[in-house]
Amino acid sequence: MNNENEILFADDSSGFWAEIILPLALPTTYTYGIPTQFLQRALPGCRVEVVFGKQKKYAGIIKSVLDKKPPYPTKKILNVLDDEPILYPQQLKLWQWMSEYYMCSEGEVMSAALPTHFKLSSETILIYNEEIGEDFTHLNDEEFLVAEALLLKKELRLTEIQQILDITHVYPLIKKLIDKKVCFVWEAMDEQYKVKKENYVILNPEYSGDEKMSELLNNWSRAPKQMELLLAFLHLQKTEGDVKQNELLKKAGASAAQLKGLTEKNILIVEKRSVDRIKSLPKNVEIDFEFSAAQQETSDKVASAFEDKNVCLLHGVTSSGKTQVYVKLIEKYFKEGKQVLYLLPEIALTTQIIRRLQKHFGGNITIYHSRFNNNERIELWNKIRTGEVKIVLGARSALFLPFKDLGLIIVDEEHDPSFKQQDPAPRYNARDAAIYYASLFKAKVLLGSATPSIESYFNAMHDKYALVELNERFGGIKLPEIEIIDTRQVVQKGKVMISPQLKEAMQKALENDRQVILFQNRRGYNPYLICGSCGFIPQCTHCDVSLTLHKFSNKLHCHYCGSVYPKLITCPACGTNNWLEKNFGTEKIEEQLEEDFAKYKIARMDVDSVRGKTAHDNLIQLFEQHRLDVLVGTQMVVKGLDFDKVSLVGILDADGLLAFADFRVNERAFQLMEQVSGRAGRKKEQGKVIIQATNVKHPVLQLVQQHNYKQLYAMEIENRKQFFYPPYSRIILLTLKHKDKNMVTAAAEKLTQLLKQDLKDYIVGPAAPVVNRIRNQYLMEILIKLPKEPGMSMRYKAAIRNHINLVTGEKNFKSVLVIADVDKM
Repeated sequence: MNNENEILFADDSSGFWAEIILPLALPTTYTYGIPTQFLQRALPGCRVEVVFGKQKKYAGIIKSVLDKKPPYPTKKILNVLDDEPILYPQQLKLWQWMSEYYMCSEGEVMSAALPTHFKLSSETILIYNEEIGEDFTHLNDEEFLVAEALLLKKELRLTEIQQILDITHVYPLIKKLIDKKVCFVWEAMDEQYKVKKENYVILNPEYSGDEKMSELLNNWSRAPKQMELLLAFLHLQKTEGDVKQNELLKKAGASAAQLKGLTEKNILIVEKRSVDRIKSLPKNVEIDFEFSAAQQETSDKVASAFEDKNVCLLHGVTSSGKTQVYVKLIEKYFKEGKQVLYLLPEIALTTQIIRRLQKHFGGNITIYHSRFNNNERIELWNKIRTGEVKIVLGARSALFLPFKDLGLIIVDEEHDPSFKQQDPAPRYNARDAAIYYASLFKAKVLLGSATPSIESYFNAMHDKYALVELNERFGGIKLPEIEIIDTRQVVQKGKVMISPQLKEAMQKALENDRQVILFQNRRGYNPYLICGSCGFIPQCTHCDVSLTLHKFSNKLHCHYCGSVYPKLITCPACGTNNWLEKNFGTEKIEEQLEEDFAKYKIARMDVDSVRGKTAHDNLIQLFEQHRLDVLVGTQMVVKGLDFDKVSLVGILDADGLLAFADFRVNERAFQLMEQVSGRAGRKKEQGKVIIQATNVKHPVLQLVQQHNYKQLYAMEIENRKQFFYPPYSRIILLTLKHKDKNMVTAAAEKLTQLLKQDLKDYIVGPAAPVVNRIRNQYLMEILIKLPKEPGMSMRYKAAIRNHINLVTGEKNFKSVLVIADVDKM
């Protein structure tokens, strides 16, 4: 162990070096020597084992191989972990582009991109120090137990020490043992992915002929249970083909001992086989629908657009049949042998669409999202890398998959802010990154939405993207009728939750055997409580935000840090129990509905009620099958779901959607209301939408009522131009965090001064955000609005990075965290 540095720097280099990306937030890549024995295997895209820092091992990715010796001593690669690259050059280029554009490190992109089990864990191992001898009299009882085990085994892993002592927190004890020179520390790489294997039962080839089998069965004299098991095997083999051990034992009602008896007689053989964790359907393609005239025209226009442009925006009203246009397009590229990526903003959406696409493409399509476990992700990763899987449906993380021959990317609901990663880095927009990723394959991108983002529509208007419009609903169904209810006219105590007009419309729809969706963008029971005597509002002790009452848990929850507090009985400020419940969340609506519509089945869809891998799918299927009558939810009910029998949609608090202090507030509110309205009347009859609001004259409400996206675009683009917001500028939001309010304020002011040296006219702030403390960290924000000048973006970002480094490099501000969010949503 003492000459470890000599080994790490030993000069057995082949004359080549590797540029390595490490899964850390490091400002640059690092160069390592390639030992001669690894030269043939050390290829870009392969994982390698290296030491970084003080004996800490990591699995890095080779970015490039160099033949020029660096002007400094380099450590060497300890091992090459892959027989072939797990990435293609296109993925490495995507990582580099993301790190440059979104102002983060390639290591952070790597951490987001690779399945966890590819990022090998470095496990701490204690190595016994032979020089210490066997005298442990100077150790206490716990130290003695570990030292004695080390003496016997020579090395111990952390997990083994935890088992010996029956405690989890063993680091203080390990430190004492190291200080007393009982042991050394070493880091071992642990490959976490394991191939799944199952036992299969096969017949000994000796008995494969009818004559031999008949002789065996006719001469059977003892062990009738083994005879039953053998007959069950023969039946399963005939009907199923391959026979799994567990299925055979279950079918025959037999034990493992009885099977062992047959294997000892050499009649049956048990063998382990590698199996897929994810079951797939037969690989058939069946497109069993015909386009309407409007869909056919749209499909032809998209095909024509792709002859001139690489990106096409499909602006189709809700329920116009965009998905069928996608299916025909996927079929075209599939038949050409190309891979297709279909991106959706939410896991909730994938569950319904995957069933439709599987109907058409069977086992040729797979789904990929964050709910898969790590082993499942690696299996899918490898199938996509080898080209075995041709069509992938997934949320934004699917963008990182190692496609071999990508021909088409479809970004459905392209306007959705869920495509933007918030935390941690890289804070990328999957829609924008998909366009760059496709360009590396010379692939095409189809962006689809009923309410396109202002930026995408602007690009289409300025000929950067092709534009194709589908302006009529499938089957000639009219867009829903929209009625706006002025809740100021409703005589009701407190804030109006369900107006008499909405209640009456719901009753009528339910009596006609139709379904209802209610939308409220607040979860919980009451968004906040207030003391009616003194005005005290319960707040989170870690964040500057009011607490939300959740009736299910009967506790107060912070929706920012996740802290949970007991429900207050008396006011801590004045001692009274005069609590007033302000506003309403999805829990309270659900409770009210169960009271008002007792004979109907009510369900709620929000992040509190929908947990687990299959919870989304189960709830959506229940609603599809009309086993539920009313669905109340947050944004989850808005996004692209398709239910035949929904005739009424209620938007319970439109004012809440229009009250945010954000330049995108009108765009977002229109998108949410138009999208949720689009769930009504999708089949056979025109639907109805009731919007409850107090500010009924708001221009956005009028545009929603008219389904007039183009007028919204005209209004918004004028405002954006006047105030220099995207698409006329590119915004970068710098957020500074620190536990000391004065410290973060001083750092923000210092950073602003430096930024103004290069970007004087483009800086807004510093200022504290609306919620200026989260998880005990005070926040300050600096908004930068950069002009879209060709070739200047990287120069501006380099200046911003430089000034951030100058500030965080100062002794006073070393502990201040600065986060850059490019194209903040």
